[in-house]
Amino acid sequence: MNPAESSLVDKERQTMLQQLTAADTALRANLHMHNVDETGRAHMERALAHVREAYIAINEGGRARTVQQLVAELLKVEHLFDKLRRQPPPGVIINNVAP
Repeated sequence: MNPAESSLVDKERQTMLQQLTAADTALRANLHMHNVDETGRAHMERALAHVREAYIAINEGGRARTVQQLVAELLKVEHLFDKLRRQPPPGVIINNVAP
């Protein structure tokens, strides 16, 4: 690749990184809004994870997870949070004695 082509590729990469940064900022701002329902929030959180992983893929080639790896890890985290939500708070004792 000659220097002119290399410069063009770098400019395009920088443009993509700037656009991903803008998307990250917009998604984070949306997550702070109070009128977003649970489904919308979940989609934005997932989109934010994908945007951040895309930034890594473009900026640090070869270090990003595949889409399948990212989704699998996000599902594991969601399952752990669901499990934690179902547990009683610390110090709360639940008796399973039938009357």
